[in-house]
Amino acid sequence: MTTLQDYLRAAGCEAGLQELIELIARQAGPIREAFITHQSYAGSENIYGEQQAAMDTWADEQIIGAARDSGLVRELSSEEQEEVLTFADAKQDYAIVMDPMDGSSLIQTNLAVGTIIGIFGNGSVRQKGRNLKAALYMLYGPMTTLTLTIGKGVQIFAMDHEGIYRLLEADVRMPEGTLYGTGGKRPEWTAPHTAFIETIEKEGAKVRYTGSYVADFHQILKYGGIYCYPALKDKPKGKLRLMYEAVPVGFIAEQAGGAITDGTRNLLDVEPDDPHQRTPIYVGSAGMIRKVKEIFGRTHA
Repeated sequence: MTTLQDYLRAAGCEAGLQELIELIARQAGPIREAFITHQSYAGSENIYGEQQAAMDTWADEQIIGAARDSGLVRELSSEEQEEVLTFADAKQDYAIVMDPMDGSSLIQTNLAVGTIIGIFGNGSVRQKGRNLKAALYMLYGPMTTLTLTIGKGVQIFAMDHEGIYRLLEADVRMPEGTLYGTGGKRPEWTAPHTAFIETIEKEGAKVRYTGSYVADFHQILKYGGIYCYPALKDKPKGKLRLMYEAVPVGFIAEQAGGAITDGTRNLLDVEPDDPHQRTPIYVGSAGMIRKVKEIFGRTHA
């Protein structure tokens, strides 16, 4: 079976980017091993006032340390860090945005969680998602999988017992599908979001939602449909972050034939104002995203 290294070489991935992708992918092993001993909460809060799970901080430190020591990364912005980190001694100009442990509240229930990574060039994390050189997420479920794009379609790899990633599915295309998941409590939804959900439910859409963004999106990537975390009446900017959650996953979705929007604009075309900027997210099949835009265009919040 084709390995991750084989694929990156055959795809013409530049040497530094290949090295960085393989380095990040290797972190899945120690992260997965740490789950058993890091299931509690860390007794601290992140910059959003959210309680941090022990795995949030552990995975964050693990990936930051690997990136810093590699000499490949000039800047790194993490959901768990207040400030953008700069590595002045870096010999190359890659920049990383990341959610080191998405869905960490589910670890104690043994549901799938993941790590989300976006990689830019030019040494800066403050760029439009359209500029990404690569996006990937590692999903820790029954298998440890790596879903990756270097701007040449989407590939899914699975880690074998020796820690080698082998190609599981090549050139993934997102079907239209009927699955959906949405965050936020129904009484807090805005009128456009309510209208959208009611419309697709009448058309036969089925809900699948665990609360792990990356795991829920992976179902959409495989089976089609839409993942939503909308604007809410008391949170007009939603909950999820543009740079760490929307941009890498949206880049993957678009490379698989899907799309991402906040209801009106493509989130890959948004210039971030702040590393921790929040945004409503609708990501999924192209037809579903068209429907979102149509309904939002005629429905007032």
